[in-house]
Amino acid sequence: MNNDRLIADYCQRHSSLPLQELGELERETHLHTLSPQMLSGALQGQLLYLLCSLRQPAVALEIGTFTGYGTLCLAKGLPENGRIHTIEINAELAHISRKYFEKTGLASKIIAHTGDARLIIPTLTDKFDLVFIDAAKFDYDFYYELVFDRVNPGGLILADNVLWGGKIVAQSKDADTLAMAAFNDKVHRDPRVENLMLPLRDGLLIARKL
Repeated sequence: MNNDRLIADYCQRHSSLPLQELGELERETHLHTLSPQMLSGALQGQLLYLLCSLRQPAVALEIGTFTGYGTLCLAKGLPENGRIHTIEINAELAHISRKYFEKTGLASKIIAHTGDARLIIPTLTDKFDLVFIDAAKFDYDFYYELVFDRVNPGGLILADNVLWGGKIVAQSKDADTLAMAAFNDKVHRDPRVENLMLPLRDGLLIARKL
């Protein structure tokens, strides 16, 4: 095991889980989905929870539910009357996520949508204090612009997988990598935000709207 992995494992062992049910959800995701690596995981989940706890959003938005790990971490950090919209295009995953929404007692804070986020987001009437983008990589720029004017000043826009398996720094030329690199550069140059990129798991970008 290399040193980076040892460090990551050590950090994970010394970080709290927002919810005890997340370990069970992680096991079920590995057993019953084809791409379990898409799961947020313990370290990132705790960071999502802490960011949400600190920001205390009245309304949050997640683009890409998968099996609901990140959703639950964000929902746990919401204030008492807060809520999160989460959108997943793959209807076959809904039975897992909704099972754990109920099991954790957080279902009342979660508004789950199934379908194309590009069509669903324009139908929502809320303003957002936190947005988590974790969907098709070539759509990140589209989602960023789609939600930007609806993010309140001081609100957070988070984007997952911004290192794209290391392909970003390897300067790979496939379409997804080029799209992600362009998105990263755009956010970094955007005068409307201040940003931080973390080498956590597959990379997490945090942008705060000014």
